[in-house]
Amino acid sequence: MTQNKQQIEFTILMPCLNEAETLAVCINKARAFLDKHKISGEILIADNGSKDGSQQIAKDNGARVVDCPERGYGSALIEGCNAAYGKYVIMGDADDSYDFTNLMPFVERLRAGDELVMGNRFKGGIEKGAMPPLHRYLGNPVLSTLGRILFPSKIGDFHCGLRGYNTEAMRNIHLQATGMEYASEMIVQSTLHKLKISEVPTALRPDGRSRPPHLRTWHDGWRHLKFLLMHCPNWLFFVPGLLFFVVGLGLSVVLAFSPIKIGNLYFDVNTLAFTILLMIVGSSIISTGIIAKVFAVQSGYIPQKAGTIIGEITAERGTFFGMVLVFIGITGAVFAFVVWSRASFGALTTNSLRFTLSSFAFIALGIQAISTSFLADIIRIKRRCRNNG
Repeated sequence: MTQNKQQIEFTILMPCLNEAETLAVCINKARAFLDKHKISGEILIADNGSKDGSQQIAKDNGARVVDCPERGYGSALIEGCNAAYGKYVIMGDADDSYDFTNLMPFVERLRAGDELVMGNRFKGGIEKGAMPPLHRYLGNPVLSTLGRILFPSKIGDFHCGLRGYNTEAMRNIHLQATGMEYASEMIVQSTLHKLKISEVPTALRPDGRSRPPHLRTWHDGWRHLKFLLMHCPNWLFFVPGLLFFVVGLGLSVVLAFSPIKIGNLYFDVNTLAFTILLMIVGSSIISTGIIAKVFAVQSGYIPQKAGTIIGEITAERGTFFGMVLVFIGITGAVFAFVVWSRASFGALTTNSLRFTLSSFAFIALGIQAISTSFLADIIRIKRRCRNNG
């Protein structure tokens, strides 16, 4: 059916890689849905390099085909989103595991103003054999729970392949993931950009293919996990870094003045060396988190408003703070050297070692503060130069 693209309200988008067995069935179900509800729409197949004639099958069944030369689930769906004529897109796998004749919940929520509508297979029903037990009881629940913890999202099924969105809103958040982690990126970026998100029950049944699915359990699961952590510097860097730093700092302050005795255990200078190390490791992780967040904001991975506090870290402020720490450290080190010289540079006393180690810690933290703030500003300069160029 030929339509003026300005008149198309919905695009039903299906990524495709060698789906000759089920593609025609999915297209015909989607077309039947549009016709039954008198919805102005198109069927768009984002082909990812099929070698089984899927492209011709799609055309023979009235679908439009867009070729996606870069391999990957995300690549196909990004290309499909960019090529869609519809004001709204409903995307679903072309393996006949989702019911394309029952899309009205998505249509209604999108028309009501929601910008991302997720399907939830755990609420809609999963037929026997439709999802491997490892995915159903471990992979999906764990990753979805982690996603809800890391981001302020109420989505119960992060990896449902049937979902709808406002085309313009989705284009504006510039999704980039090329693989299966695209499913997580859509939710993460929609959440970070404050899009209006809802969820509807969706049924899942066994797909109609005779070949194995493209999904690789451990490989793609790791990519989803890595993506979630990389888009949440607070949990990946700041939380563990702050924990290490606070514990190390607290113990170091106590041990810098006197040893600690707990029962038969005696903690003194040797322990102080390790607590200072813990503190410096913690500050290093925090510094890495600062750089990661600056880079993420400047690259558009996370919105500018998500890095507001980080934006206050500049070379000027970092240098001032770092120089204060370095000055304190050098002053302490000089004092320790004078005390050592009076002992004819012999063995250091326990008290001298406490003072010396503490001084070195101040110097290390100061240099780290200076270098981190300068690197953050360098990243910002490169971004400004790229924008001006």
